[in-house]
Amino acid sequence: MSQSQSQLPDVAAQHINSTTPLDWIGMCGIAMPVQIGGRQVAATVDAGVNLVDGSSRGIHMSRLYLALEELEQEPLRPLLLRRLLANFLSSHDGQSSAAYVRLSFQHLLKRPALISPLAGWKSYDVEVDARIEREMFHVELSVSVPYSSTCPCSAALARQLIQQQFQARFASGTLDSEEVFTWLGTSEGIVATPHSQRSMAKISIRLEDNHPELPITEVLDKAEQALGTAVQTAVKRADEQAFALANGQNLMFCEDAARRLYQALRSTGWSKAFNVRVEHAESLHAHDAVATAQWQWNIMSEA
Repeated sequence: MSQSQSQLPDVAAQHINSTTPLDWIGMCGIAMPVQIGGRQVAATVDAGVNLVDGSSRGIHMSRLYLALEELEQEPLRPLLLRRLLANFLSSHDGQSSAAYVRLSFQHLLKRPALISPLAGWKSYDVEVDARIEREMFHVELSVSVPYSSTCPCSAALARQLIQQQFQARFASGTLDSEEVFTWLGTSEGIVATPHSQRSMAKISIRLEDNHPELPITEVLDKAEQALGTAVQTAVKRADEQAFALANGQNLMFCEDAARRLYQALRSTGWSKAFNVRVEHAESLHAHDAVATAQWQWNIMSEA
C-alpha cells in the first residue's frame, strides 16, 4: 500500500538552527511557452523568491514551477506578471517578502526590404524582468537591435584619397563629363571605401507603473528608426544599393548611436528609466568600440 501524501516527509519545511536569511532562491532555465503578439513562442524562465525566515531550510520550488503555468493561459502583459509574482509570495507566506521572474525569448518580426517588394523575418533577443520588492512592483524590458554603422573618420579619409586620385587624373586636362562619369564607376576612380561594421544596441527600459502592455515592437521600431541602418533580410540589388546609400548618408561613431537612441527613448511615454549600450564590432581594429547612456537608471536601481 502506498503511503499517503500527508505522511510523506517535507524536508524543505524543517526548521534549522540558523538565523541567516537568503536573498534569492529559485530556478533558472525553465522551458515555458508564452504568448507574444498573437503567437506562442518558446521562452526560458528564471523564477525565485527571497527567504526572510532564516530558520527555514528552504522554499518549495515546485510551487513556483506550477505557478508558471499561468504564463501559458494569456498574452504576456505586466498585469499577468504581477499576478504571477503575487502567487509566488502567497505560496510562501511568512517566508518571503520579494519575488522575481525573468523571461528570455526571441521576438520575430517580418521586415520589408528598402526598395523591392521582398520581406523577411528578423529575430530579436528580448528579456522581461519583473520583481516585487518592498511591496513595489516593477517591470524592465530589454531588447537587442542589430544595425550597420559606417565610420565617419574612415569615410573622410576615403573621400580625401578619391579627391587626390581625381586631381592626379584630371588636373592637367580639360574635363569631359562623360569621361569623368565613366572613371567614377571604376576602381581607379573610387580608389578607397569607408569601413562599416555589424553593430548591436542593447536597450533596457524600466516601464512606467501600471503600463498595460509590453511595448516590444514599439521599442524595436523606435530604435531602428533612430539608427537608420537596421540590418536587412531578403534583398535585391536595388535594396543593397539603397542600404549602401543609407550607410553613406548616415555616418556614426558609437557615441553618435548612443546619443540618437537616448533622444529617441526620451520622447516616449513608456519609460521611467532606461539604459543604452552600443557596441560597434570594429572592422579596422581587433577590439570593439562601446558607448553607454542612461536616464534615471541609477535612481531607479537604488529605489
